Amino acid sequence: MVPVIALVGRPNVGKSTMFNRLTRTRDAIVGDLSGLTRDRQYGEARWQGRSYILVDTGGISGDEQGMDEKMAEQSLLAIEEADVVLFLVDARAGLTAADQMISEHLRKRNKRSFLVANKIDNIDPLAAIAEFSPLGMGNAIGVAGAQGRGVNNLLEAVLSDFPRDKDEEEIDTDVAEGEEAVRIPGPSEKDGIKIAIIGRPNVGKSTLVNRMLGEERVIVYDQPGTTRDSIYIPFERNEEKYTLIDTAGVRKRGKIHEEVEKFSVVKTLQAIKDANVVIFVMDAREGVVDHDLNLLGFALEAGRAIVIALNKWDGMQPSERDYVKTELERRLFFVDFADIHFISALHGTGVGNLYQSVQNSFKSAVTRWPTSRLTQILEDAVSEHQPPMVNSRRIKLRYAHLGGANPPIIVIHGNQVEKVPKSYSRYLENTYRRVLKLVGTPIRIEYKGSDNPYEGNKNTLTDRQVNKKRRLMSHHKKAEKKRKDKR
Repeated sequence: MVPVIALVGRPNVGKSTMFNRLTRTRDAIVGDLSGLTRDRQYGEARWQGRSYILVDTGGISGDEQGMDEKMAEQSLLAIEEADVVLFLVDARAGLTAADQMISEHLRKRNKRSFLVANKIDNIDPLAAIAEFSPLGMGNAIGVAGAQGRGVNNLLEAVLSDFPRDKDEEEIDTDVAEGEEAVRIPGPSEKDGIKIAIIGRPNVGKSTLVNRMLGEERVIVYDQPGTTRDSIYIPFERNEEKYTLIDTAGVRKRGKIHEEVEKFSVVKTLQAIKDANVVIFVMDAREGVVDHDLNLLGFALEAGRAIVIALNKWDGMQPSERDYVKTELERRLFFVDFADIHFISALHGTGVGNLYQSVQNSFKSAVTRWPTSRLTQILEDAVSEHQPPMVNSRRIKLRYAHLGGANPPIIVIHGNQVEKVPKSYSRYLENTYRRVLKLVGTPIRIEYKGSDNPYEGNKNTLTDRQVNKKRRLMSHHKKAEKKRKDKR
């Protein structure tokens, strides 16, 4: 059983910095601003042959209201599910009333806890640690999360009682001071289908995530920009593995002023590239706006399979629904291959149907076909509608093969392929999509010419090769002269 370790503490004590240090990633947003972390962030880590799951949480201050209260609830849930709690305090700020409140809660829950005094760099660590003795949690372990100082001592104290991993070779994963964060690669098949939930702020992405999971996993609040980080949530449904990615809403570039929101947008764009399928959520009551098209275009350029969800469909009048459907046909013609669902994330209407579209889109994006099959489709398409003539010569397309998956890349070889018009490429793309019965995924057509790639390239001879060539030419001339003399 892999142990679960939760990082808790009041705001701005360095929990996210410690999370990035231990997981060797940059998954958690870090900044000199309290309250950056809102949802529970999970990460996998390994130290000296022992694997564990780390949970980053939002700060707990004891006087939360509004959204901060939702954040504190997520932190308390993390404490309940954890095997070990790392209670972080700020060694520079000293003991506070919030620290005392958290320590009392941990004692009531009878959790195995370790007091960690962070930010001990450039101060007297012994004096700083001694200040937290009234908490009654034993001697604090001094660390500097930003530099990695004391982290190995902390892990030794926390993980020494847990067994080493079985069926795996032990590798040295000490967290050295000043070490750069590097992601530890893991097997992708354990994540299942990665589904990124994207859209503009306040369209109901987090509500949809909670509805798909069947629990209040991420914070939902009636305020745009509630989600700041990209939260990866693995789960199983009907023996199928999935990983849901709740992302921050993306606004127009001109409306983004806060530095934190810029990081959130970057995280969202990274999540799109990391996902297999994107569920694009729109507000049915607002209809299709220009920024929806921009964000949808980015997902297409990334080559992700797409499922479109029109949220907040409940309560709309029939005339309003008809208008929205007409707008969808008019403005989303470039993604007519994607399934469209009309849902209510709040009430769950139509949410279950998303899974079938996700599976169909993922299957279309990763299925591989033999060269003979793709070439036969190409020949049939060309015989039905030939390519145009260029300079009195017909463009010739000879054969096709698969060049990649997710998205499917079909490579077509022929002559004058650089002059194939875009309209004919779209014709081929639609033909492949219709014959192969592909849904939800874009297709990329690439061309390769038959020209000699080495034409015009001249090798530069070395001095040794030049001398050898000179000797051979001299020998050849002497032999030729002897033959002439004999005649």
